[in-house]
Amino acid sequence: MERLEAKTVKGKTYYYYSHWGWRDGRCRRLWQKYLGKLEDIVAAVQGRGFAAQSAEVFDFGLPAAVWAECRRQRIAEEVDAHRPKRRQGLSIGTYMALAAVNRAVEPASKRAFGEWFEATCLRRTLPAATPPMLSSQRFWDHLDMLSVDDAKAAWTAIINGVLKREGIQPAEVCYDGTNFYTFISTFNQACTVARRGKNKQGRGNLRQVSYALFCDRESHLPLYYDVYQGNQADATQFPLMITRFREFLATRLNHATVDAEGVTVVFDKGNNSAENMALLDTERLHFVGALKATDVPALATISNASPTFISCTRPSLEGIKYFATAHAIHGKSRQVVVTYNPELFRTQWLTLLNDIEHATQALSTLQQRLADRANGLIKGGRAPTQQSIATACKEILSRQFLKTIFTLAATSNLQLEFSQDQAVLANIAATVLGQKILFSSRLKWHPEQIIDAYHGQYVIEHAFKEMKDRRTGSWWPLNHWTDQKIHLHGFYCTLAILLKTIIHRRVKLAGIQVSMPRLLKELESVKEVVLLGGKPANGGVHRTQTVLTRLSDVQARILRTLGLEKIKSGELG
Repeated sequence: MERLEAKTVKGKTYYYYSHWGWRDGRCRRLWQKYLGKLEDIVAAVQGRGFAAQSAEVFDFGLPAAVWAECRRQRIAEEVDAHRPKRRQGLSIGTYMALAAVNRAVEPASKRAFGEWFEATCLRRTLPAATPPMLSSQRFWDHLDMLSVDDAKAAWTAIINGVLKREGIQPAEVCYDGTNFYTFISTFNQACTVARRGKNKQGRGNLRQVSYALFCDRESHLPLYYDVYQGNQADATQFPLMITRFREFLATRLNHATVDAEGVTVVFDKGNNSAENMALLDTERLHFVGALKATDVPALATISNASPTFISCTRPSLEGIKYFATAHAIHGKSRQVVVTYNPELFRTQWLTLLNDIEHATQALSTLQQRLADRANGLIKGGRAPTQQSIATACKEILSRQFLKTIFTLAATSNLQLEFSQDQAVLANIAATVLGQKILFSSRLKWHPEQIIDAYHGQYVIEHAFKEMKDRRTGSWWPLNHWTDQKIHLHGFYCTLAILLKTIIHRRVKLAGIQVSMPRLLKELESVKEVVLLGGKPANGGVHRTQTVLTRLSDVQARILRTLGLEKIKSGELG
């Protein structure tokens, strides 16, 4: 039952729109909305009710979506359960949750965090998060309270909750490792995690931090992560990561959602070794990996045009051909699948031709310089030697296949002769380019299932690509220089990946087929606008109206799917 009620306060009459209903056996007012004085109502009807004088704009779509998911997955509660503090200010879990949200939305340093927070709708959701509480010092204080073991335990609890609530049962898990360069000083002896090593972004002059990640192939959810010393190579770290992941599956995850015996680990060819394969067998983990052509030379010489290849029938593998056989790898029978992809062939062929062109130009330049020196046209500088010529040629031909395609001859008078072996080039094009050689301990799987599983490795590659993006990536900036805080940085950066992945999965399950970058862009574009009117004649606060920016059809569907179509009331501007 709805009513228009009038209330008299200090001789003035105010009107309310109210809704009444039965509660506890009595008719009670369930809610009411203030309409104003009679003249306000008349002005509103005549279109003269509210005149905006200014406006404030706040980020709404993406921070609201990530924070809602953070609440749904109980991020703060799980952290607080492992490291509670007395009821004073924001909890440790709230700081970790806010850090994860920031990393998912607009990564900022802890000094700039408060400024970012004040420009979002989160200031209404968390009115207790005042600027002093979000200062960098408060963040450091609360990070100091959380140990690395606490963070790992909280991560386990969070993942268990996610898998249960979302109904996900991981079966095929992709693994890979990467590293992130830092600007930690060479003379900083307090940090042991950041070490110099072969950096995957070419910044070998800087100390770096290594990071390993296991992701569910189907849902793309990160299941397990680890942060370790930057000078450790992926292949040497593989046994430790596999052992820790197996322990994680066996002792920490809920067995109702994960069958450790049924998990298949997918990894790239950089982790192949007899010891690693034996470890996987010992840990009773099935696997899908890739081999180098030199590992199975008899299979690698089969022509791409051979009738042995048959076409895949799965829609996701359209255009790919394969043949499968049993083969002994590191002393044990495995299912080996040789695939040929025309799209991969075209890419590799064009790349090879480009490499050949650049190498030919470089060798021609070197050849001309040696000839000019012999003819007396170049007299200065260091004189060439057989060793210096060989070193220069080695650098020029460092790209794959070039050493076998080019034939070099340095003459006794320090001149250079070179040629291309077209027969070798034709053989490479016929037998190597476009091919991948996969192997698996899953002897009963259909070969196409093995191919499909290996193609899921892109899940990890996309995650690393996103983390390393200098504009939107969740990892940078890294302004920590102690081991404990670097490990916690890895914790909330991985939480950011988790939250965005769940949101993307939720949207796709609702039938909205958008990529992760498109989803983030659509949500980022949704702003909350607070229109500020003038102050009442008798003083008080500004009158306000809150609206969202105009939504596209896709944005409206996304907000409905995520439960964000209604704006909660509350002071924001």
